Amino acid sequence: MIGRQVIKSGRKWESKEQLLEFMEANWNKEEYGDFFMGRPTMGSIAEYICLPATNRFMVIVYPKKEKVVLTVCDSPQGLQSRLIQSIPHQGRIFTSILTMAELGTYEQERRGPAEQVLQAYTAHMKEILGVK
Repeated sequence: MIGRQVIKSGRKWESKEQLLEFMEANWNKEEYGDFFMGRPTMGSIAEYICLPATNRFMVIVYPKKEKVVLTVCDSPQGLQSRLIQSIPHQGRIFTSILTMAELGTYEQERRGPAEQVLQAYTAHMKEILGVK
């Protein structure tokens, strides 16, 4: 699992808003879906360009000097799911096993479908930026 992609864009990004404007003008929303600028979760410090990935994950996009970074992060539903799973179960073996099984599914979703979506978004971003 990579979970993070960095594209050398060859152009300096002054702000997230500048990247947002670029994406609004060039992003293929019919094939890759819509996006929004916001905080992925209530606990997020900064705003990012957010793209849907799976029920538990999203891809955030942000500029960093002459690069564009795409990375997988929890969606609000994914964060809520992880918080529920972290509640202590006080030795109940069955509940602990169930929780571990759900965590495995969480990691499988992150490494599987969420990673595949990240790769597709990265390929499209490279295409619209003219990067090979």
